[in-house]
Amino acid sequence: MRLSKLQQGLWHVVRFGLIVGIGFIILYPLLRQISFALMHPDDLYDLTVNWIPRQFAKINFQVAWEMLDYSKALVNTLGVTLLLSTLELAATMIIGYGFARWRYPGSNLVFALVVLSIIIPPQMVMVPLFLNFRYFNLFGLLPEPGVNLIGSFWPMVLMSLTGTAKRSGLFIFITRNFFRGMSTSLEEAAYVDGAGHLKTFFRIMLPNATPIAMIVFLFSFVWYWNDLFYTDLFLQGRNLLQIGLLRINSQFNYPWANKAVEGTYIQLVNNAGMLLYILPVLLLYAFLQRYFIESIEKTGLVG
Repeated sequence: MRLSKLQQGLWHVVRFGLIVGIGFIILYPLLRQISFALMHPDDLYDLTVNWIPRQFAKINFQVAWEMLDYSKALVNTLGVTLLLSTLELAATMIIGYGFARWRYPGSNLVFALVVLSIIIPPQMVMVPLFLNFRYFNLFGLLPEPGVNLIGSFWPMVLMSLTGTAKRSGLFIFITRNFFRGMSTSLEEAAYVDGAGHLKTFFRIMLPNATPIAMIVFLFSFVWYWNDLFYTDLFLQGRNLLQIGLLRINSQFNYPWANKAVEGTYIQLVNNAGMLLYILPVLLLYAFLQRYFIESIEKTGLVG
């Protein structure tokens, strides 16, 4: 009995150490960013300063706020992200339901291509995508040389709406598996009552797919918020937080306390800017983590 209690005590200590260690590894980048963001430029060359600054300074956040044009950029980024996430949610739910319920010649091949799109790096299709939207002709219906959509939100809107965005393949895969696991009895009852396919989907299946819809929306929101590849490719010059962070990294001089900020100091401003950038996502997770965890448990989605 004593040995058993001793083993349990050792296991609790080991488990606590593992949790603390893994938690520190996950939180280390965030803690480091907070330390640099609050650090005064004089502390940057002080060898005795490592984690805790001698002088806590808010000027890094002030400079980052001005360089990002944070208020306007936040509204723009939030609006674009919500729009694209909603469109991708609608598209992938309908496409996933179609793959789950209808069979036609070549449907398995088409679904295999959807799954294949998950592992294809976006850099491989960067040039074709750019040329397609630079000379967009809507399958030849518009006169040559087409319409230039680069610099507008239309490329990302069209990709989200058609289920061909960066992560759409993954969302189609998980929604298709979710609908395949649902019973067909409710659909058959709806068909008997005279409901069509669309009415059955929106009135019967979609309300029962709330857990997977929450997962798709949250994942899509976070990935669009953090996306820099398509944002830089299609939305060059737009006032968005992602583009603003790129501008901070490219700056070497900035008016700061009546003197120029050298390139070395820009890393402090950059860390402050990154904290401002991830703050909305952290707040979103803080408010929605309960529903997110419940959705994960109900769907059984792992990994």
